[in-house]
Amino acid sequence: MTATLDTSGKLAADTAMGPVTLLVADLDRMTAYYRDAVSLHVMSQSDNSTTLGRGGTPVVILEHAPELKHAASGSAGLFHTAILFESQSALAAALYSVARAQPETFTGSADHLVSQAFYFTDPEGNGVELYWDRDRTEWSWVHGQVEMATLYLDPNQYLREHLTDQGATTPDAVELGGAVVGHVHLSVGDTETARAFYVDTLGFDATASLGNQALFVSAGGYHHHMAMNVWNSRGAGPRMPALGLGRIDIELPARDGVGELDERLRHHKVQTRDDGRSLSFDDPWNNLITVTAAA
Repeated sequence: MTATLDTSGKLAADTAMGPVTLLVADLDRMTAYYRDAVSLHVMSQSDNSTTLGRGGTPVVILEHAPELKHAASGSAGLFHTAILFESQSALAAALYSVARAQPETFTGSADHLVSQAFYFTDPEGNGVELYWDRDRTEWSWVHGQVEMATLYLDPNQYLREHLTDQGATTPDAVELGGAVVGHVHLSVGDTETARAFYVDTLGFDATASLGNQALFVSAGGYHHHMAMNVWNSRGAGPRMPALGLGRIDIELPARDGVGELDERLRHHKVQTRDDGRSLSFDDPWNNLITVTAAA
């Protein structure tokens, strides 16, 4: 049977983010950070790459690329990888782990109404968000836009309220709850081009925006699976090969959806590559995106 084009032009409601691949200069140092500080577990490892995750789900893939240099200031690329924890106690344990192992990498925290988040910068300058979602019944939507804010969140108070004895004693060794990539936030040149690609072409829904500074998009009514901002990168053009973001993975619930997306992208003149298992393409800033169907 031949799949027909999804005339809705939207990604399936059960779309989810897969692992984020980072190109790194020092594989050992970066592996140690995500393992010992962020408290992910090494799932597989070779001379040139490490896959880390929680509960059997890969979250970050580190690929050794010593031939590359850091991108110039103001370039497009990764703003942060946002790792979603399934409970406040699991998030508190991860927060405590980073505070104990790499406290200098902490950059801030915020209550976003839909979530509680803590922010870090890894040893090679990649942004990291560790967060927990409030139940969807507590989110507020107005005219199709989700209400989000940036309110003060005291990390020490958070630890006092949610860190368990187990999380405080062995946060790096005990499965205190699963974690996945909840969203990926990008630095882009402009939000108009981002909207045209990620909403009009790729098929996400726009869920929030901050004028021409930031855009938030999702599938299935999530607050955001991806975001794009120009805070450090306004006017940036396509990326040159550099350390940092290597690939963004998106997972669709069925293979038919991958085929429909391929047709839609080709209709919009986006060059795609389909190896029979995954569909790959570049966004307007040369960020590599790979789409697969859930197993």
